[in-house]
Amino acid sequence: MAFNDFRFRVAFRVVLVGLTMALLVYMVTQPNMIFAAGLMLLVIAGQLVELYRFSSQTNRKLTRFLESVRYSDFISGFAHDNKLGRSFRELNTAFNEVLEAFRKARTEKEEHWQYLNTIVQQVRTGIISFDPEGEIQLINPIAKKFIGINTIKNINELVTHNPKLFASFLEVESGKSVLYKGGADVLLTLQATELRIRGGHVKLVTLQNIQTELQKQELEAWQNLTRVLRHEIMNSITPISSLTSTLREILDLDLLKKETHYELKSEGAEDLREGLATIENRSKGLINFIDAYREYTSVPQPKLQSILLKDLIEKVAQLMKPEFKKTAIQFESHCESDYITIQADAEMIEQVLINLIKNAMEAVEDSPRSVISLKGLFTESAVLIEVTDNGPGIIPEAIERIFVPFFTTKKTGSGIGLALSRQIMQMHNGTLTVQSEPDVRTTFTLRF
Repeated sequence: MAFNDFRFRVAFRVVLVGLTMALLVYMVTQPNMIFAAGLMLLVIAGQLVELYRFSSQTNRKLTRFLESVRYSDFISGFAHDNKLGRSFRELNTAFNEVLEAFRKARTEKEEHWQYLNTIVQQVRTGIISFDPEGEIQLINPIAKKFIGINTIKNINELVTHNPKLFASFLEVESGKSVLYKGGADVLLTLQATELRIRGGHVKLVTLQNIQTELQKQELEAWQNLTRVLRHEIMNSITPISSLTSTLREILDLDLLKKETHYELKSEGAEDLREGLATIENRSKGLINFIDAYREYTSVPQPKLQSILLKDLIEKVAQLMKPEFKKTAIQFESHCESDYITIQADAEMIEQVLINLIKNAMEAVEDSPRSVISLKGLFTESAVLIEVTDNGPGIIPEAIERIFVPFFTTKKTGSGIGLALSRQIMQMHNGTLTVQSEPDVRTTFTLRF
């Protein structure tokens, strides 16, 4: 109904105030109505106050709504003044819908927070965050276990409890990692990242115990190495042992004792000579194998210096040119930039590249239209050197083992070339990896 409309009620009160003021003016002009005029003035004042109170309901409602949002009071609603008309009902409905949206958003936020908090508390990686003053914002149980403190509020408390770990927290930079040795069964890797939350900086550090995984990998590496060592040693010792027994039998059968000397049949002497030659060769092979092992385990520390990648590529290409002239292999070398530099020991990296190129030459020697390329390039995160050939490739069963010391797929060779090359790259804080597609291409990548 129109009488229930807020606008109608305001207009009615304005008209009523106007009529009352007109009546007041009339009473003032009459000498015998001064007292009635005074009463009428009070009535007008009351009407104006009531009109102000009535018309300010919207402002009060808006203020109450904003306070509900400010103080996260989404429980109360707006409905008590719906009788004032459709405009008030629509306004109340809009307010209630907004509050309901806020209520749902807060509920979803709380559920999401609980979900993330549960993950943080249950994950097997230690997580701790603290501000520049050292005040801890977040820490999960596994981090407390690694730290060795059940209750900690400031990271500076570690100064007296565990100064070495405290130094590691300060040392680790955003996007990098450091290692912390905490005991026989604890080897932590600390990784950090910096966040900006509520206008302040927070350092988030994750702690992960890699000791168990490291021991597992170390055991597997020793097993692989022992397996290869056993294979190589048995290949040398078995024929030596067998030949020794055979030579003793020859001496027992063909060696004749005379009065003052011994005589050996010509056939037995020849067998004895061949057997001793075989023992000599196998002994030399075993000595070479031990020398290769010594070479692998005594690599000197690299002397790092800044070198131009282009100069390195060109020097290796120049060193290998005489080798390629003896073959029909097409060799290509290229560097994407004249100004890229790497921190490396030039001689050691040259040794790695020459070894990889020689391996590639052996791989493609029986392939038609053989091509080997040496390429220097860079990405956003690393400098790369790639040695690629179009040979038969490496079978999947062998590709995981080619970097194991003394493992080889060739008929000749010590099997330490690739293992030594990877070790040299690790000493340069880099990596050596391989990707092979049989009968298409094989690429060894040095990443700095």
